[in-house]
Amino acid sequence: MKKVLLLVLLYFFTLPLFSQNQADKLKLQKNRLLLYNVGIYLHSVNQGSIDIDSAMTLAAKAQKLPYTLVNDEGYNDGAYFPGNDLISNNNIQRAILLLPKLKTVDQIKLNLQLGNFYLFKPGTKDADIKNALWYIIKAQKLSEKLKTPKWIFQTRLLLAKYYYQAQKPQLSATIFTELVNWAKTTKEDHIIAEAIENQGTFMPNDKKEKAVILSQAMHLYKKLGYKEKEIETLMKIIPVHFWTGNMKLAKEELLTSLRLQKKIGFLYTQYTETAISYIELLHNNLKNSLYYGLESVNSMEKTKDYAFADSFYIRLGNVYNQTGYFEDALKFYQKGIAYNQRELNTGTWYKSFFGAVRSIMNRNKYSEALHYLETNSKKYPPKNNLDYMILYQLKACCYDQLGRLKETETSYEKMDYFARKLNTPESVKDIASCYSLAALFYTKINKPEKARAITDRILAITNKHTEGFTRHLLELSLFKIDSLNGNYLSAIKHFETYTKIQDSMDNVIKNGEFENLKFKFETANKEQNIKSLKQKTKQQENKLNTSRLLNIISVSSLFLLLIIIVLLFNRAKIKQRNTRRLELKEKEINLKNIKLERLVEEKEWLLKEIHHRVKNNLQTVISLLNSQSAYLKDDLAISTIKNSQNRIYSMSLIHQKLYRENALSTVNMPNYCLELIDYLKESFSIEEQIHFELKIDPVELDISQAIALGLIMNEVVTNSIKYAFTDKTNCIIDISLIETSENNYELIIADNGSGIANISKLKNSNSFGMTLIQGLSNTLEGHLSIENKNGITLKLNFTKVLA
Repeated sequence: MKKVLLLVLLYFFTLPLFSQNQADKLKLQKNRLLLYNVGIYLHSVNQGSIDIDSAMTLAAKAQKLPYTLVNDEGYNDGAYFPGNDLISNNNIQRAILLLPKLKTVDQIKLNLQLGNFYLFKPGTKDADIKNALWYIIKAQKLSEKLKTPKWIFQTRLLLAKYYYQAQKPQLSATIFTELVNWAKTTKEDHIIAEAIENQGTFMPNDKKEKAVILSQAMHLYKKLGYKEKEIETLMKIIPVHFWTGNMKLAKEELLTSLRLQKKIGFLYTQYTETAISYIELLHNNLKNSLYYGLESVNSMEKTKDYAFADSFYIRLGNVYNQTGYFEDALKFYQKGIAYNQRELNTGTWYKSFFGAVRSIMNRNKYSEALHYLETNSKKYPPKNNLDYMILYQLKACCYDQLGRLKETETSYEKMDYFARKLNTPESVKDIASCYSLAALFYTKINKPEKARAITDRILAITNKHTEGFTRHLLELSLFKIDSLNGNYLSAIKHFETYTKIQDSMDNVIKNGEFENLKFKFETANKEQNIKSLKQKTKQQENKLNTSRLLNIISVSSLFLLLIIIVLLFNRAKIKQRNTRRLELKEKEINLKNIKLERLVEEKEWLLKEIHHRVKNNLQTVISLLNSQSAYLKDDLAISTIKNSQNRIYSMSLIHQKLYRENALSTVNMPNYCLELIDYLKESFSIEEQIHFELKIDPVELDISQAIALGLIMNEVVTNSIKYAFTDKTNCIIDISLIETSENNYELIIADNGSGIANISKLKNSNSFGMTLIQGLSNTLEGHLSIENKNGITLKLNFTKVLA
């Protein structure tokens, strides 16, 4: 029962986490789908003037998503891995510094992401390509060391992409083929699909084989139920059919993609709808073109995705322009221009601009159109050969209608110059359209040879299935060329074809359904404007209410601020008074400190004076004793006076040191002992007869202890000098004062004289000297011992008195 309860609790705790992970994964798939949707659309609408990597980067910027998301699917499933956030924020150096600190799998992931970052940077430079290879190789070595098939597969996959980007398609294709073959051995559909999809993705759009390979991946994703991947792969197939001329199939695939997007609740359908509108316009299905054009604008409004609004309004402008509603078309083009200047520069600004020029020309205002064209092209010069080609074609048309034929021909020659620089399949339709107009012009000025050369060029770059250019003008040009050359049978055929296409266009324009759709759109637009005005009114009211509320808040805030200022001022006054009191007290304390310092100085001076006077008095006593000894005849009395003099000197020496040095209460024992011994040597005139060996630790002793030790030392050394040595050769007296433990000291005075036979008798002696030594030892609270060992040795252990 407990196990069941535990499992139930575990289920309820892990379910939210699992659900969150699934939601994050689904969001990541939708974000990738959005990036591919926008990126492929931008690459197509710019007709190859920007590369696919730049298009994807622009899409990522518009949707505020990291552009690495486009190519990191194999190792980024939405779960966090260290360093990925740094790369997303373009903090590459920090990500690189993080690498050595990570686990092996995380190192592989981060190396792959760094390789991905450098490999697919827009306008990739050689340095970026080298950096990409560096991190891919690092990831490959780590994965081979780990021996995990997944990571070996992922690093090889990125390596194949690297060779494609490095302009080595053959090597790239070889690695992709190897990976597809290996994936098939796993019999795992999702691995096979991933390998095949990448193989197809990294092939040029003008290769029909690309669509075949991608279709295999798409069917596998459909089988697996990976809806987002199915749509994403289909979106990669559509440009292949579109740019290789199979417009009918491209439209069917776009409609399938649109249906699947709506089925999974994907809201950003405007990019697919506007592409359908474009194909319908090429087929002169103006009703359908208008419908999907309007749908794309509605989807844009619903998603609030205005980054590429200009391209959607261009599409509507083109539809209106082709049906003769030039004023309406111009409004849409101008709206597109306005959005382009506000939002991201997607490279489609010139399309709106050219559309606006055509709308003015279609109203027979050629001077105005030419002025508008020249003014804006000087202010915003074209950025690619395609735009330059169309610019000069439009200029030529304006000059032609104004009768300025020489300038017309010059403009067509410049148009031809830029047309010859274009060699991408995406630009074929525009080249053919521009050349069709040029050919028609040369027939007009009776230059059929030049016109024939141009039509031959059109036929060379197009085929009977090529759609999207002004074929009716080509047929009209061929009719006029054949007529001028007398080839009437061929001319009649071309004229029939021209008439058929032109009638089809006229019928569509006259179609009442188009008018109905236009009316519905204008009605919806007016309703939208009314709704917008109501919203603006409501916003104004909200702003007014907000303004009133802000005024109340401002007045209240000012009143509150005034109270705070008063309180702060009062507090500052109190603080000021307290500060004054503290300053007065501080002055009093400083004065007292100065007085105390003077008192201390006076005290020190007095102590020094006392020590000096004591020393002088003791010296006077020594002098008196010395004078007295001059009148004595008894040797014992003289000796006694001599001993007294030495004792007094040992005390006098301490007082001398105290008043000469800074310390007034402690005595430096090494210096004191040295001076005392020097005095005794001089006093007994034994400087060369007895050798003294001193070992005194650097210790400062209290005055009372120093006097006691000095008297003991004086007494013992005097006795050794007088009685220890019968033979005056090799006579040594050792004196040491050493620290045996913390604040515990031992005084040792030893001689190598004849010694004393009966030590106990000496210890119990009632002589003045022995009594003095024992008395002073007791004063020091020390332990006294005397030994007879190769001479007399006296040891005194005592504890230092702490101040």
